[in-house]
Amino acid sequence: MFFMGLAKKACTLLVFLVCLLSSTLVVCALDSIAPSVLIQEPQTVSSRNNMFTLGFFSPQNSTNRYVGIWYMSKSFIVWVANKNNPLTDSSGILAISENGNLVVLNGQKQVLWSTNVSHVASNFSAQLLDTGNLVLEDRITGEFVWQSFLHPSNTMLQGMELITNKSTGEKVLLTSWKSPFDPSNGRFSFGLEVRNVTELFVWEGNSPKWRSGPWNGMTFLEIPRVSSSNSQNRLVMKEQEGSLRLSFYLGNSISAVTLVSQGKVERRLWNSQMHVWELLKTMGPSGCDVYGKCGPFGICNSQSSPICSCLRGFEPKNKQEWERQNWTSGCVRSEPLLCERVKNDSQTSKIDGFFMMENVKVPDDAQVLPSYAQDAADCQTSCLKNCSCIAYAYETNLGCMVWSANLLDIQSFSYGGVDIYLRLAYLELGIGRRKMATSLIISVSIGTILITVSGYFLWKKCSKQKGEMQTQDKRIMTLKQVHVPELLLLDFRKLATATNNFEIANKLGQGGFGPVYKGKLEDGQEIAVKRLSRSSRQGMEEFINEVELISKLQHRNLVRLIGCCIEGEEILVYEYMPNKSLDAYIFDREHQNLFDWGRRFNIIEGIARGLLYLHRDSRLRIIHRDLKASNILLDKEMNPKISDFGMAKLFGGNEDQANTERIVGTYGYISPEYATEGLYSEKSDVFSFGVLLLEIVSGRKNTSFYEEAEFLTLLGFAWKLWMDDNVIPLIDPQIYDPMFHKDILRCIHIGLLCVQELAKDRPTMASVISMLESEMMDIRPPRQPAFTLRQTMSCAAEQILDNNELCSINIVTISNFQGR
Repeated sequence: MFFMGLAKKACTLLVFLVCLLSSTLVVCALDSIAPSVLIQEPQTVSSRNNMFTLGFFSPQNSTNRYVGIWYMSKSFIVWVANKNNPLTDSSGILAISENGNLVVLNGQKQVLWSTNVSHVASNFSAQLLDTGNLVLEDRITGEFVWQSFLHPSNTMLQGMELITNKSTGEKVLLTSWKSPFDPSNGRFSFGLEVRNVTELFVWEGNSPKWRSGPWNGMTFLEIPRVSSSNSQNRLVMKEQEGSLRLSFYLGNSISAVTLVSQGKVERRLWNSQMHVWELLKTMGPSGCDVYGKCGPFGICNSQSSPICSCLRGFEPKNKQEWERQNWTSGCVRSEPLLCERVKNDSQTSKIDGFFMMENVKVPDDAQVLPSYAQDAADCQTSCLKNCSCIAYAYETNLGCMVWSANLLDIQSFSYGGVDIYLRLAYLELGIGRRKMATSLIISVSIGTILITVSGYFLWKKCSKQKGEMQTQDKRIMTLKQVHVPELLLLDFRKLATATNNFEIANKLGQGGFGPVYKGKLEDGQEIAVKRLSRSSRQGMEEFINEVELISKLQHRNLVRLIGCCIEGEEILVYEYMPNKSLDAYIFDREHQNLFDWGRRFNIIEGIARGLLYLHRDSRLRIIHRDLKASNILLDKEMNPKISDFGMAKLFGGNEDQANTERIVGTYGYISPEYATEGLYSEKSDVFSFGVLLLEIVSGRKNTSFYEEAEFLTLLGFAWKLWMDDNVIPLIDPQIYDPMFHKDILRCIHIGLLCVQELAKDRPTMASVISMLESEMMDIRPPRQPAFTLRQTMSCAAEQILDNNELCSINIVTISNFQGR
């Protein structure tokens, strides 16, 4: 063994000397670092399969140098050594020190990083394994005395383990970068939490920000299994030496899990054909996934507005805070449970019951009962016998879970999750009220019969007259056909009072539907009142269409319809958006300085999420068909909300494209296939989104180029600059900052993908959101957009040009605009 070690050292030194003595610059392809061997730029160490490389690198937009490991290219760094002590120049050295540790030195031979192993020896060497694991090895015994897999950065590779010691609580965690350009320790960490159940957590400092749900022996309850069909693809949890260890395997595929600087966990798969990392899933603190978003006994539903509500039998602890959408105080029980009533010597005869909540994320801090709770019935009995038990759930692989403390971090899903049974007082279950209701029903029934008989004879005596309400009755009947019983019907007089008789001072703007006014109801609620103009070509069809669609949609990025009025005319009542519409800011030089890049990106992302909900995540499948800046409203926090669904179309489950002879929408935002052939689909909205994205970045309207000699639209201008690799003139000077250049460039890239001429080339909104959120995702190059370059043609008669009249251009249509 000793002589084999000497031979290996001699070979390594020989290779290194050959590299140094070469007449040209050579990057050595070593897979190990022996004592006395110095790795300096541009030298690297490669794994034997040439997949992983150890060497020096600089993050984008940074001049600092680090020693790290990357997979295939430096665009995906999986581990960093001196992440908190960067080199300031290219004089760094990676070597085995005299005491046997692997170290990073600067030009003054100061130690910036070390494996810091005690009791080391001079016969140690470092090797980069084919798994991406950098190990410090005793060359005589072959033992690993240190390995990077036990000291990870922000990325977990296949075979790496997240570890938690059950006794000491010590953990092997992923730690986020401080920013995409700074690999020093960030605010977030990711790892296993072992308590009554085992879960994955994202922490911000010591505070939990996201959790996975309990481990049931095969997967975490709120995370889909890696694969249900391939036995090679699996999560593995094992207990070893008092520690729980979690790892994952995807067969022959290369996969990685990364904790990004915003605290989100991204799972990626290497596409060997395209040579790119594909984003498979994003998890982490966002929206309802934020830990404890709605406080104790609150439940979060991302498809509701507001997203937080109290569990049945509970009410807000601080109603004023809840009205301001601050839900952290949570909810309190409305009616005491039986045990509490016994303490207070009140009614004791009525026992508690359970209310089932379907498809929810189980609350934090679950306790798993021993195996004597064989099924759901045993689980319920055990909970009911214990005064401290306030909820239970039964999951086949995990068994009986019970909760005795505040129920925290509950989320409602449209599918998946677990059914939770919440313990409620007798009265909260509705049982106690039934007997009281029986006598009331009998009394009401007798009264109803008497009134009906009297009304019949009164009707027989009256002549059958057709009054002025005939038209209104027709409207009411039409409205009932759309099946929106929850919609609030408001009378015209109240709306006139709320808007001071539709005073011009309260007018917010004018749309195709008609004027919009600000109003305030008697209870103080501020509203926006959209009144159908008599000169508008929109009528009952568009009115009913908007009522039917938007009343059934609930999303934070869609404007909320409060009610409508059909007394004499059609009026829609919306939640009031104090900051009006997006076009009032991005196209107005006086207001553009209020919109920095961060705010614009949040608006872009919010619009994208709203569209994804319309296309894929809502109960309905809807194409908006009129997405534009003036139809994006901004709430008091400048969050975007998509509005105006008068032109929207509902798709069936198997439909992905439709045709119409009536072209609606706004010039500049209409996709080419819709404008020329009447074909519309999700990709029509994607085209409109791409136009809107480029307008937000540039601060210019797509149709503002009609006087330009070369460009027909903003799309043509953007395409020319993109092809010239010079997009800075496209960017609004109010937002440009070299620090954000990469992010703005990525958005321009996505915008150009969305406005490609062929619908099949455009991405879906799901892909758009993945590209917006991913900082390392490789994005394919765009093809030339529609409506780009102005093409001139010779006129048939020369004298027409002499008279300064214009030639027609066959590829451009002239739309006949009509008020809506």
